[in-house]
Amino acid sequence: MAEDYYDLLGVARDVSAEDLKKAYRKKAMQYHPDRNPGDKAAEETFKKVSRAYEVLSDPQKRALYDQHGAAAFEQGGPGGPGGGGGGFQGVDPMDIFRQMFGGGFGGGFGGQESDGSGEDLSLELELTLEEAASGVERTVRYKRHAACASCEGSGAEKGSKTSKCGTCGGRGQVVRSNGFFQVRQTCPTCGGGGVRIDKPCKACRGEGRAVASHEVPVRVPAGVDNGTRLRSSGNGSAGQRGGDAGDLYILIRVREHERFERDGDDLACGHSVSFPTLALGGTVEIATLRGKASLKIPEGTASGTVFRLRGEGMPNLRSPERRGDLHVRVEVHVPAKLTSEQRAALEAFAKAGGDAAPAKKGKWRIFG
Repeated sequence: MAEDYYDLLGVARDVSAEDLKKAYRKKAMQYHPDRNPGDKAAEETFKKVSRAYEVLSDPQKRALYDQHGAAAFEQGGPGGPGGGGGGFQGVDPMDIFRQMFGGGFGGGFGGQESDGSGEDLSLELELTLEEAASGVERTVRYKRHAACASCEGSGAEKGSKTSKCGTCGGRGQVVRSNGFFQVRQTCPTCGGGGVRIDKPCKACRGEGRAVASHEVPVRVPAGVDNGTRLRSSGNGSAGQRGGDAGDLYILIRVREHERFERDGDDLACGHSVSFPTLALGGTVEIATLRGKASLKIPEGTASGTVFRLRGEGMPNLRSPERRGDLHVRVEVHVPAKLTSEQRAALEAFAKAGGDAAPAKKGKWRIFG
């Protein structure tokens, strides 16, 4: 007796499309062959849940299944071959999985097609805040697979003949049929290259590439931030036997600054201002990433007030002509030591305001 598709996915018959997708995602991740190498039972369950999801995720097929069961998709059934319903015959469960997950879990997963292309590589590049603000050019050095110098990337010894792979017919893949399913896999004989080499290159063992040092100039645009990713096309690893090279991805890290804090395109900092300036008003000079700027302090400004200097922040990555702002928090500056004149002036100020002032020998007295 055929298994119930709803039971296979662990859902009710009135399950919504979104919950159905979540249920399949969970089951597919659990039973995927690459997570259960050599486990035939897990592989079979993976095929079954993929078949169940393929039917139930299609409204027309789901209606046929609810009416006729799995028999609707067998030979001669309303949804099977010849029945006009577009059945499951010949559908690759890996294709269903890739449609759901966008290509699997990462490199080489789940019988994906292999065209011999090289791998993408990634590096981190650390910058100062000033470099991130102005943009910078750097040269990065790293190791990658490059075309073998001995065979010039062909994978064959000089003078060696190559022929079409007899296992896959030059396609680079083999198809294994199992009931309803046709599973495509990289050809085990040619490794996906589609050719057979009589005498593989001794230097690279027929792969057509070898590890070598490489360097590439990188232009970092102004406005990058932590997590910004730059791509250098074709500077990843070379492909096997002349396959296309992958890309190089550079992840930007910006070091913390001793003065400025960053929030998107805006910057923030603190600045100490004397009490007379806060009380009487005045103009102070503020250090910015681009130099210095003047900040007008109104009379009677409280310590902790935040002022905004427009356009003194970071440039916008996509529109460098636009810049964020610099937010300056002013704090009262208290001198560690006073001259006799300063002390006398402060005591007079305290007396005029009716404030407490320190007396000699650590005792306190109140003026007024």
